[in-house]
Amino acid sequence: MSDDAVSHEDHWDSRYAESERMWSGRPNVALVRAVEGYTPGTALDLGCGEGADAIWLAERGWRVTGADVSGVALRRAAAHASDAGVAERVDWQRHDLGSTFPEGTFDLVSAHYLHDHGDMPRERILRGAAAATAPGGVLLVVGHTGGPAWADHQHHHADAHFPTPNEVLGALELPPGEWEVLRSEEFERTQDDPEGRPTPRTDNLLMVRRLPA
Repeated sequence: MSDDAVSHEDHWDSRYAESERMWSGRPNVALVRAVEGYTPGTALDLGCGEGADAIWLAERGWRVTGADVSGVALRRAAAHASDAGVAERVDWQRHDLGSTFPEGTFDLVSAHYLHDHGDMPRERILRGAAAATAPGGVLLVVGHTGGPAWADHQHHHADAHFPTPNEVLGALELPPGEWEVLRSEEFERTQDDPEGRPTPRTDNLLMVRRLPA
């Protein structure tokens, strides 16, 4: 593994180690809305963090692979899955997605908020996500439209680009005639600010389906 990959892992391990829980423990609202009505199958959760999305899917019958760069986050996720009684339904894998990627194909591939500083090859990772989507399966990509309202925008995500759904679609380089766009939109959700106050935030979503062979 390269020095860059090691430093990326160390960075996220350090961030997760700063507190007992970094995220809310609730599944992302866009995922919940997107998979409503789908028959459970296999799912890949890229950047799974502490596991809320993967565990929510597993509780509803999905078999899930959760991938993240942070071993600290994955150990925490595994403990949460055990507490929820779904440990056997989730395979936690440590990957720096710019260097390694989970094997296989999946009925659902979910990539939420894969924004990062530096040289993370986001577009290449998302093309890998598309390649990992099985025929008839769905790829869901959710991202921010910008930094949070409470942040100092001169410093918070100062080097981040927040692509639109159309930009994400173009970057995926999907072969013509092999995919259909199910949803491409912005949506508003509520996120707690650092003081715990609910604050509106606008995100965007692209949901595409690989056509059956």
